[in-house]
Amino acid sequence: MNKALIIEDLPAARAWLEAALNEAFPGISVACTESCSGAREWLAQDRPDLALVDLGLPDGDGTALIAAIKRAHPDALCVVASTFADDAHLFPALRAGADGYFTKDQGQDALVRVLREISQGKPPLSPGIARRLLSFFQDPEPPETPLSPRETEVLQLIGKGYSLNEVGRLLEITRHTAAGYVKDIYRKLGINSRAEAALKAAEFGLLR
Repeated sequence: MNKALIIEDLPAARAWLEAALNEAFPGISVACTESCSGAREWLAQDRPDLALVDLGLPDGDGTALIAAIKRAHPDALCVVASTFADDAHLFPALRAGADGYFTKDQGQDALVRVLREISQGKPPLSPGIARRLLSFFQDPEPPETPLSPRETEVLQLIGKGYSLNEVGRLLEITRHTAAGYVKDIYRKLGINSRAEAALKAAEFGLLR
């Protein structure tokens, strides 16, 4: 690892991540930015070997940024550094191309160990995330969805983080029609947000 990019809006978290990177990879060059726009400006001029990405950024979603980095630099490793360990954040990030995922509740020694394992070919996952993934794939058969086949397709796509415009394009329907399906999905499932929709998509086995 020669060059890393930290995308994190909290100064204390940035300092923690930078210290861990310097300990894990002595001599590594570390750049820091606090926003999606700042990351895109940096990426337009340079490429990282490793990007540590927070999901909740002031001007956008880190998941979309991961997808952009992987499109531009497929060989760059993108690892999520987040306070969230739930399905609604974990699976869309992995679907976007994240190579690893760890939570900020672990100590620096544990983080350094996770980062060092990258050079050994091991996926950089904090223990809690690794357990969550094992649990997900060991779960029994998912329950049947009460949705129609088309509604199920829409739920799968929004669960993976696609926008209404993208859903419409992929399913060859208008944005207005896609929004109507989402409204019906929310009503049938008793939910009110995309995060809840992602959880339901995972529950029905649509993100596997």
